[in-house]
Amino acid sequence: MKFGVVVFPGSNCDADVKYVIDQVLKQPVDYIWHQEADVSGYDCLVLPGGFSFGDYLRIGAIARFSPVMKGVERFARDGGLVIGICNGFQILLEAGLLPGAMKINDNLQFRCHDTFLRVENATTPFTGRMSAGQVVKIPIAHGEGNYYADEETLAELEKNGQVVFRYSTPEGEITREANPNGSTANIAGIVNKEGNVLGMMPHPERCAEAILGGEDGKLIFQSIVDWLERGGNSD
Repeated sequence: MKFGVVVFPGSNCDADVKYVIDQVLKQPVDYIWHQEADVSGYDCLVLPGGFSFGDYLRIGAIARFSPVMKGVERFARDGGLVIGICNGFQILLEAGLLPGAMKINDNLQFRCHDTFLRVENATTPFTGRMSAGQVVKIPIAHGEGNYYADEETLAELEKNGQVVFRYSTPEGEITREANPNGSTANIAGIVNKEGNVLGMMPHPERCAEAILGGEDGKLIFQSIVDWLERGGNSD
């Protein structure tokens, strides 16, 4: 199997993601420059965090038009695994690969700290090493992570099991106080209807080794490896 980490001008978590895949998971991984349109030969694509194109106009709005995104869109339509982290999540929303939009944090602050997430769907390619209701600790670092979905979209997300992570208390309670940005229904991560594209605001690559204070983020990357080793089956 092979991973590809897409790099946009302004990406700043690309090296972190590549390190986890290469040094922690011991899996083959390449950088993919945003001007490359061909993403064939990869099994999973990662859109990392950062400030693509300086976050001008609207976060992710310019990156969405990079040549590589046509390849990412084809890859996703063909069932390839795609994970967008923080700015990567924002880009996936702008590209229409995931529903909804991002707004400025309701507290008008850039928030950088650990958060607790309750796993809502443990049957995706990204959560196979977790269990429904499990609480994991994963840090955030964003100023516009306030996920918004209208009532109709939210109802569809809930009905289809597309909500993967919600901000919670350490005990797994979904409260307003546990929500660091005001996101709709405490949503921290969602998948598309097909389940092969994940967008999440927290940074799993920043908590994949014990020396960093926790390894919960590694569960997401390990789940991807498990899924690919099984040939894309949940059994």
